[in-house]
Amino acid sequence: MRAAIIANGPMLKSPFHRHLVGEKDLVVCVDGGAENAIALGLEPQVVIGDMDSIEVSLREQLYEAGCRFVKYPSRKDETDSELAVRYALSQGATELVILAALGGRIDHTLANVMLLALPELEDVEVRVVEGDQEVFLVRDETVIQGQPGDVLSLLPLSGDVVGIYTKGLEYPLHNGTLEFGAARGVSNVLTESRAGVRVGSGLLLAVHHRSLPPGCNREQSDGGDNG
Repeated sequence: MRAAIIANGPMLKSPFHRHLVGEKDLVVCVDGGAENAIALGLEPQVVIGDMDSIEVSLREQLYEAGCRFVKYPSRKDETDSELAVRYALSQGATELVILAALGGRIDHTLANVMLLALPELEDVEVRVVEGDQEVFLVRDETVIQGQPGDVLSLLPLSGDVVGIYTKGLEYPLHNGTLEFGAARGVSNVLTESRAGVRVGSGLLLAVHHRSLPPGCNREQSDGGDNG
């Protein structure tokens, strides 16, 4: 089962978004992220958080429509986004797509990216998507589908990442190492429609910048706190 988690950060409307959430997907909103969900034409099924950033009128509207609210105190150890991820997992989600989780406060952005490293997500396909950017974690190996010219950055997330093999990229690695803190893996380029990445040890953060289809523009809508 796939769950879409809609955070409360600034949201880039993109032609890619319409293909990310299906009719049968569980739509979980992070507090005021319910407004982002509605802007995308989605129907919030669950709203999670301390309810400090959702308008009362919208909350009442969603409640009448049958939306479930899971409220937590403002003083807690987890961010609302983490609570939303854990809720989706508790409902049996095996795939997560997270929207509106980048931009806004840098601490929330970094925390949302770090969620990808949760041990509970080891066997779950997780993507953080914002506009034409897709962020995910490579724990062992993966195939990236795109088109030649797409930009792919590979950043070590757990100390040095070793035993890296890539194919379909302009700057290949063969049993290579990306050192933690260094920027060597930034801005590689796909040379084929499919690229492969395999790691021997470590967690490798991948950021895929997709080329927008001809005639499509980036349209930005305002958002708030993405935590």
